[in-house]
Amino acid sequence: MSVLDNWQDWKRFLGNKMDNAVQRGVPDEAINKLAYEIGDYLHSNVDPKNEQERVLSDLWSVADENEQKALAKCMMKLVQK
Repeated sequence: MSVLDNWQDWKRFLGNKMDNAVQRGVPDEAINKLAYEIGDYLHSNVDPKNEQERVLSDLWSVADENEQKALAKCMMKLVQK
């Protein structure tokens, strides 16, 4: 089972990775850039496994680059602990 199969598992996984990056002193700008790159990769290469991922994928597909970066930043806010 992948962390992408369950929305709560995905949020927990992403939140743990983000917390780890913050603890290591990774700047917010670098975290947001990586979040954008992950979002773009997932949209291009991974079939959504649940309703929440489908909504994000659909939003990503109609958003321009600035809006995609905003979506990625919102995801980071969503998983912050």
